[in-house]
Order: sequence, then structure tokens, then C-alpha cells
Amino acid sequence: MEAITLNLEMMVVLAVLAFTIFLFVSEIVRVDLAAIIVMVLVGGLSYHPLLPNLADVNHLFDGFASNAVMSIIAVMIIGAGLDKTGLMSKVAAVILKYGGSTEQRIIPIISGTVGIISSFMQNVGAAALFLPVVSRISARTEIPLSRLLMPMGFCAILGGTMTLVGSSPMILLNELILAANETLPADQKMATFGLFSVTPIGLSLIATGILYFVLFGRWVLPGKSVRADAVTGSSVKDYMHRIYELDVDLYEVELPAGNILLGETIADVMDANHIYIIGSEMDNRRQIAPPVKTKIQTPARIAVLGHRKDVDELAMDYDLIVHPALDVFAEDFASSHSGVAEIVIPPDSRAIGKTARELELRKIYDMSMLAIHRGGDTLSHVENEDHKASLIGREPFQAGDTLVVHVPWEQLVRVNERRSYVVVTSDYPQEELRPQKVGWALLFFFIAISLVLFTDVRLSLCLLVGATGMIVTKVLSVDEAYSAVGWNTVFLLASLIPLGQAVQNTGTAAWMAQLILQVLDGWPIWSLQAGVAILSTILTLIMSNVGATVLLVPLAVSIAVASGGDPAIFAMTVAISTSNSFLIPTHQVNALIMGPAGYRVMDFVKTGGMMTILFLVVSLTMMNVVF
Repeated sequence: MEAITLNLEMMVVLAVLAFTIFLFVSEIVRVDLAAIIVMVLVGGLSYHPLLPNLADVNHLFDGFASNAVMSIIAVMIIGAGLDKTGLMSKVAAVILKYGGSTEQRIIPIISGTVGIISSFMQNVGAAALFLPVVSRISARTEIPLSRLLMPMGFCAILGGTMTLVGSSPMILLNELILAANETLPADQKMATFGLFSVTPIGLSLIATGILYFVLFGRWVLPGKSVRADAVTGSSVKDYMHRIYELDVDLYEVELPAGNILLGETIADVMDANHIYIIGSEMDNRRQIAPPVKTKIQTPARIAVLGHRKDVDELAMDYDLIVHPALDVFAEDFASSHSGVAEIVIPPDSRAIGKTARELELRKIYDMSMLAIHRGGDTLSHVENEDHKASLIGREPFQAGDTLVVHVPWEQLVRVNERRSYVVVTSDYPQEELRPQKVGWALLFFFIAISLVLFTDVRLSLCLLVGATGMIVTKVLSVDEAYSAVGWNTVFLLASLIPLGQAVQNTGTAAWMAQLILQVLDGWPIWSLQAGVAILSTILTLIMSNVGATVLLVPLAVSIAVASGGDPAIFAMTVAISTSNSFLIPTHQVNALIMGPAGYRVMDFVKTGGMMTILFLVVSLTMMNVVF
């Protein structure tokens, strides 16, 4: 192999690399802006006559149309479409049902699921699809998003090592092996790998990642508070206590078959026991704010808001079962779906002089009255130290009354359109879910995934088929599709592509590889393999994993042949180790989760440092055990 000599172009690229790392670590500017600065710098320097290979200015912005970037845009739109139908909320509800509300149980379920999915589709696609799921879980459990997204993202990357279609380097592996075979003698030619040849290694890496976060997450994960845009509203309990000093909470109560409340109306039970019934499930029909004239059927479940002592008395008097946590109503009363709102009665309102029951607020808007704030007084259905309980459902409204209600957010949007009410609450999701479109959303999702798995059509085009289908069938509007795209992520990735190409085109990457491999000359075979893994890890942090794989597989095969090692295993070492990208947010998945979780570069350095070491140890051990 001809020796590569350091030249001016390489030195310039190394200087730009050092400047990029400085911007990322120091965070003088946002990372997406830092990437744009670097792209502009590379483009400007390429006009110098002594730097002809630095970048082709005519193709400087090709990264914005690259397969990876267009795939990310398409997957974000697909994820938003699935979320718009309410499907992602249901997935979040299933995860919460089995995972509870603790990090130690939620992290393995989310991370394991994403890891498995990413073994059959691009890891950034799997991460983007689950981003809204994790966001909703964070909102419902009040676990900071920063403590959930990094485990999910890391396991999405790890999942790419489970099959030969899980990541671009794994897809390239057999092709590069066949190319290398052309230069090898007949007795040293390598056999290609099967689809699941690497599965034991990938499974071990995913298990390692999950155990790492379960055992050490409390120390290595960022402990930021929940982002303001991650949680909408507050819990009913917190809101009522903070604003109106009413110590009430929400309980799920079960009515056994043949219970003595059979045939009683919702109004009768509420009025007699100073509690609110704001949800019911009877005859396989679940209702939010069931009309007060609804007759109770058994068996049933009801969502009850009130003092704990009043709820316990209700259960004792009527032989009911109080469940320790919300079960069938968990999704309906999640803060992402419904919450407490304040509505003012204006002077010209048609509601003046009428009661909540006369206006049928429950029937029309699924709205439960919790309190009426009138002047300096608060009228409530439950007793408090400062006032006695009032039958607020029968209280005529007056001009200036502030109604405190529990309502689904989509219904609050409808209320806000009525002149008789002025909605004071503003921090709620003012978007309408489209559950009737779930069929179309699932159809185009599966079409996209099928195209990815069973055809040779370009990945970005496969995913854009799904995204376009969702827009055409009005699962999403065009404007909603634009809003779904995280443009900071798009600019971060697209702007770094010219730098990665400069590292490769100028020979800088080859020079770095040569320099490090010279240091490893004469080492034992296992240490040479470890050196190849470390080199692959370093290069994948500063250039694309595809570029690092294409560059290093021929070099790794040459080292194996010269030292008596197995060239196929050395080639696999490169393909797997280029997924060891946790230290800085240059990997597409890390760039995707950085913005929503509010991560800083040092968060990746802190958390990814140990993960990088564990990856090297586990992957090298498993490769030598399995092969």
C-alpha cells in the first residue's frame, strides 16, 4: 500500500475539524448554527487555488437532498401522521400499562422496542417514529424527556447491529467483502454473512445498553426538569390545590355486577356524596363527563374526583373497589389529552341565568364542572375549610363567573369558538385529532415499511411514498407536514455532509487511518482487531459511518491477512464499530433527539463515554465468541 503524505489540504481539513469540535463542545453558538458556519467555511475555502479537492461548490448543498436527510424529513412526517390519528397515544398507553410510571420499567420497554424495530429499518427512522410516543409518556409520567430520549436514541443506534439491513454499514458489508475478495488468493477468500449472522452480537449490545441505563441512569442521564413544551397543563390535583386550595384527586372506582347503585343516575350519586363523576365505562362504552341523567349499569368503572375520605366513604357505603391508579381511564385523563381549564362568562353571554345542567355542557362538550369562581368566593361540589359544598351543576351562571372545568383539549377548541364563552386557558394543544384517518395512516405506514424491506427502491423514496400518501389522504395537511419537520435537525445533518466529504476526498481520513495502523503494526491479532474497532469508532464520529466503513474495510482486511487473522471478522468489526457513535451528536439519531430533549454536547460526552467503552468490550467479546 502506497504511503500517504500529509499535505496542505489535509492540514486545512484537520484545522476545520478541530474548529468544528471546538464549536460543538464550547456551545458558543447552537450546534445547528455551528454546522452551517462550518459548511460556509468549507465552501469559502474551496475557492482557494491550493485547495482544489476540499469541496465542489457546485454540490456544496447536495446534503439537503441527500438520501439520509430526505429520509429523516419523510419519517418525521409519517410519525406526525400516526400521532395525529391518536395512534401514538395508544402505543404510549400500552407502554405505560405494562411499564408503570418509573424510569426503571419504562426505559427497557421503550428502548427494547425501538432497538428491535431499528434492526429492520433505518435507526433514525425508528427513533423519529417513537419520538412522539416518548414525548407523551414524559408528559403523563412527568419524567423529564431528557431522561427518556437518550436511552431510546442509543438503543436505536444499537439496533442497527442486529441484522445486515439494520444500518448502512451493515448493508455495505457483504458488498465490500466481495470487492475485497477480488484481491485475495483463492484460499483466503471470505464468505459473505447471512441476514441474521450478527444477531447475537446486536442483541448483546441492546441488552448492554438497556442495563447501562437501568443500573446507572440516575447518575449518567441529564437531570433536567421537564421542558415547557413537553407537558401541557398540570394534573387536576395540583391545579385545584394550587389555585383554589381544594385537596382533591382523581380515582378509578369499580362497581361490581349487581351493585346497589344499579339504576341510579350520575346526578344522584354526585349530589349525595359530594364527589364528581367525570368519566364512566359501562356496557363497553367509555364516556368522558357522562351526562348527569345517565343511569348506572353494572359492572362498571367510574372516574371520581374528590377528597380521599369522601371517595373511601363512597366505596365503603356502596361496596365499591378503589383502584390504586388509573387503568381504563389512563389515556383519557392524560395531560396530553385533557385537563383543567378556565372559562369566563362574558356580559353578553347567552349562558347567563342558566345552569351547567340546563346547558348540557357534559353532553355537548364532554365538560365536567369543578368549581365556579365568583368574586372572591369559590363554589365547589366538594367541601373545603373555607366553604361548604355547593351543587354547582344547578347554580345559575352570572356575568364575570370563571368556570373551572375538566375538558378534553379538542372540545376546548370548540368551546373557544362560541361567543357565549371566553376561554382563558391558553397553554393547551389546539389541534384536532383525526382518529377516523387511522386506517389511511396505517396503510401508508405499512406501504412505506414494505417498500423499505422488500424492494431495492431508494430509502428516501420509500418513506416519501408513505409521507405523501398521508398528506394526499388528509391525515395531515401540507402545513402540518411542514410543521412536523425538525428543521434544526435537517440543517445540522445536511450542513455536516460537506465536511465529511472533505475529510474523505482530500485523503485526510486515509492518512489518519494509516497513521494509527502504523502504530498497531506488530501487535497480537486480538489487539489489532481492537485497534481497528477503536479507529472505526473515531472516524465515525468525524465523518459518515458509510464513509468510514468504505475506507476502513479494505485496510482491515489487509491487516488481517498480513497478521494471520480472519479477514471476514475484521471486516465485520469495522461495520459494527461504525455504530459506536455516542460521544458527540454527529450521528443522525443523536442529532434528532438533541433539540426536543434540550441536550448539550457535554451531555453526550458524559453519558456516551461509558457507553462507547461498553460497546467496544461487548462487541469484540461477542464477535470472538460467536465466530
